[in-house]
Amino acid sequence: MDGLVAQCSARLLQQEKEIKSLTAEIDQLKNCGCLEASPNLEQLREENLKLKYRLNILRKMLKSKEQKVNPREIAENITKHLPGNECIEKVEIAGPGFINVHLRKDFVSEQLTSLLVNGVQLPALGENKKVVVDFSSPNIAKEMHVGHLRSTIIGESMCRLFEFAGYDVLRLNHLGDWGTQFGMLIAHLQDKFPDYLTVSPPIGDLQAFYKESKKRFDTEEEFKKRAYQCVVLLQSKNPDITKAWKLICDVSRQEFNKIYDALDISLIERGESFYQDRMNDIVKEFEDRGFVQVDDGRKIVFVPGCSIPLTIVKSDGGYTYDTSDLAAIKQRLFEEKADMIIYVVDNGQSVHLQTIFAAAQMIGWYDPKVTRVSHAGFGVVLGEDKKKFKTRSGETVRLIDLLEEGLKRSMDKLREKERDKVLTAEELKAAQTSVAYGCIKYADLSHNRLNDYIFSFDKMLDDRGNTAAYLLYAFTRIRSIARLANIDEEMLQKAARETKIILDHEKEWKLGRCILRFPEILQKILDDLFLHTLCDYIYELATTFTEFYDSCYCVEKDRQTGKVLKVNMWRMLLCEAVAAVMAKGFDILGIKPVQRM
Repeated sequence: MDGLVAQCSARLLQQEKEIKSLTAEIDQLKNCGCLEASPNLEQLREENLKLKYRLNILRKMLKSKEQKVNPREIAENITKHLPGNECIEKVEIAGPGFINVHLRKDFVSEQLTSLLVNGVQLPALGENKKVVVDFSSPNIAKEMHVGHLRSTIIGESMCRLFEFAGYDVLRLNHLGDWGTQFGMLIAHLQDKFPDYLTVSPPIGDLQAFYKESKKRFDTEEEFKKRAYQCVVLLQSKNPDITKAWKLICDVSRQEFNKIYDALDISLIERGESFYQDRMNDIVKEFEDRGFVQVDDGRKIVFVPGCSIPLTIVKSDGGYTYDTSDLAAIKQRLFEEKADMIIYVVDNGQSVHLQTIFAAAQMIGWYDPKVTRVSHAGFGVVLGEDKKKFKTRSGETVRLIDLLEEGLKRSMDKLREKERDKVLTAEELKAAQTSVAYGCIKYADLSHNRLNDYIFSFDKMLDDRGNTAAYLLYAFTRIRSIARLANIDEEMLQKAARETKIILDHEKEWKLGRCILRFPEILQKILDDLFLHTLCDYIYELATTFTEFYDSCYCVEKDRQTGKVLKVNMWRMLLCEAVAAVMAKGFDILGIKPVQRM
């Protein structure tokens, strides 16, 4: 209790200093004769009032802590000192001291009109701020598998959200493109694939060759020496070995891009090889600061509060993942000048990443109070047997196979609903892709990322409940309301400027408030990085719209002829606002809706 009182007191002093500073600025403006000309004056006055109000509330709270005031009395004091504003209709105290704030309908109506006229927007929260997002990160010479799905989808969606909030976002693909495995693979190709200097084997063969090379590395001493020799040659930039390595990277990159193009993923490749020339300086910096200890030939760094030390140089003189990750975080902090770095990496890497972050703080590279460095971890993808998702033969599921299966099942579902009889071939193809990839993404993003989730095509393609299939169908239905009433976009835009949105019906009022919660939802996700909150909101918005549509006529038609008799334009505008918010939500989630489905 004493600590809270001290904290409140300190905040009060700070508030008073800010008020004095702002008042002095206003006086200065008056004295220099630019009272009316200054664009900052009203802003300063408004801030001054806000600070005084907050100061008053803090004093009341401080008094209540010191004197043990009844909670209802605190609530009465707060409501008594609330300044008048355009948002609040009335304030009521309920129960032991809860404060219920009722919004003015005119205010909500005006905000909805603004949304329709100006588009769905957020304040420029990220103006002049840079975010680095590290995601996807497959390994060269290996095919992308279901284990890469979550990082790729979650990372892309986070990037889209931060970009919408005005941040400068650097999307990095931290590829596994360096290390002993490439010495093994190149040495094996020298024996089994004579053309390795002119062409690389296809990705499937490369993966098979990699497995064979690993087996030889573990069992053949002579091969092991040759593999290490190839690593040394690669590190020293030998032209032939470098060429072979680049060919392997190129063929892998082509396969990765097929996945990225299908899922509409945008990345800048910056693998472990990018940081190799920085390794010596990283080791030297830790040595110069006295953080390095030698243990059985290894150079290790103990980080306070972390159970496992970092190995920055192996006993054979080679570098490790620890070294490259330290080089990466330093480059992002000092060269990219990131205000925020987010690592979208599975939960299994949590201890490693927390140790890297702690080491970077220990050596003084960043202050967590100034720069945010976060691990956005996630669980694994499970099969319907609740074990790690595998093929029937026990192999890891290739991501390209998963996407192709999604397309097949999506088309089967559309045909089952006889959509192939009403859609053109082009529309059917667009619907197939939208549903297939949308369902795969949404099934992942709609779960709390920290948890494992069960991958089930049957569940994700179900058009009932909180699924992409349901939401995509709901979206096309909402968009079709105006089209079937012969109202085009130009007419809606004109109505948005001229027609007041009425919120008299309880379902109109509920829907209007739900629409306006969108920025608040996004702000929460920017803080905690949990995208399932957005999925829950879009589903809530869709179901709230259904309640509204079932209760409130948007278009009144003759029951016999189907002729449109009356269009309630303010309700059409509510439909348009719902569709606009859903479309932006889908865009952030990386889902592409279609006009007809």
